[in-house]
Amino acid sequence: MQVNHPIISADSHIAEAPNTYTDYIDPQWRDVAPHVVETEDKGDLYVIDGMKRTINMGLIAAAGQAPEDLKPNAKWEELPRSGWDSDYRLADQNRDGVSAEVIYPSVGMVLCNHPDADYKKAAMDAYNRWISDYCSVDSNRLLAIGQTPLRSVEEGITQLEAMKNAGLRGVMMPGDPATDFDYDDPRWDPFWQTAIELEFPLSWHILTAKGSGRPRGPKANSFMTIIRANQDIMGTLVFGGVFERNPGLRVVCVEADAGWVPHYMYRMDHAYKRHRYWLPPGQELSKLPSEYFSESIYTTFQDDWVAFKMVDHVNHKRLLWANDFPHSDSTWPWSQELLDEHAAGLTSEQSIDILCNNVAELYGIDTSELPIGGDSLAATS
Repeated sequence: MQVNHPIISADSHIAEAPNTYTDYIDPQWRDVAPHVVETEDKGDLYVIDGMKRTINMGLIAAAGQAPEDLKPNAKWEELPRSGWDSDYRLADQNRDGVSAEVIYPSVGMVLCNHPDADYKKAAMDAYNRWISDYCSVDSNRLLAIGQTPLRSVEEGITQLEAMKNAGLRGVMMPGDPATDFDYDDPRWDPFWQTAIELEFPLSWHILTAKGSGRPRGPKANSFMTIIRANQDIMGTLVFGGVFERNPGLRVVCVEADAGWVPHYMYRMDHAYKRHRYWLPPGQELSKLPSEYFSESIYTTFQDDWVAFKMVDHVNHKRLLWANDFPHSDSTWPWSQELLDEHAAGLTSEQSIDILCNNVAELYGIDTSELPIGGDSLAATS
């Protein structure tokens, strides 16, 4: 793809190195820290104390593999090295024609659902230290997103300040806070206000909320359910008056696609017009729900071709393209071919906004420090 601007992925990942938690966690938690176990039949697995689920690293780092070649039982030495070793990361960015990446955890997504908030705090603190080191190779092109368990409003505020001071670019919020009140409770307002003051983006990634029950039908159908939890969180923020009480708050709905947004905004407005008396007493909205969504919520997507077609039905300034490297859903290393096809109908303004300007403004990225993206960058790899 021939462009004259950087191309930034708003949602990429790492495969947490085997020593991420064991070396970086507070010593009192070291014996139970998340760690890698080698097995003969299931490959190398991340094991988390207190959780039955293990994590097959073969799918965490499977970018570029054909569907028939996906190997959940892969060994660590078979994984793309750049997924956990940042010395190799920039070369893989170049190969994909990508100038910079906003980097989210992988194992950390599962940690969001750990039942012990204290354990989560220790593990997430360790991750924040490790990802800071990982991204230090080039903090202009590797943009770290931290984690917090949100055990309390006060601690959450302290952690936002600490992450900002440490150079992290934002925070991946747990789908469910570790409090007995949800995100729409006004008690969270000081936390939202701190995020606004710090200009520190808050993100909700798929697969970080508690499940809503057993998926029906074949296992493949569970793949279709993963965006629903994110939609529920966005609806909670809108209908709960979070944006009404905290103008200026900007949040990111990550890896849940974006093609559904026009219908979802219509559906929210319909619900409000017909059933707004279902809102809690005193919870008034001064605008239609779609207006809050359009202004306050960013959505990331990768090969969601519908999202590229519906830009005139949403605020395209809130659309963020991503490559999801190195996950099995990633568009790497074919991102430029995909963009040639899917983004062909965009205006030049829409294209540069969705691929560069929107994410640069959100995260305070100095694009003058980045290489030009596209095919010319890929040719350097």
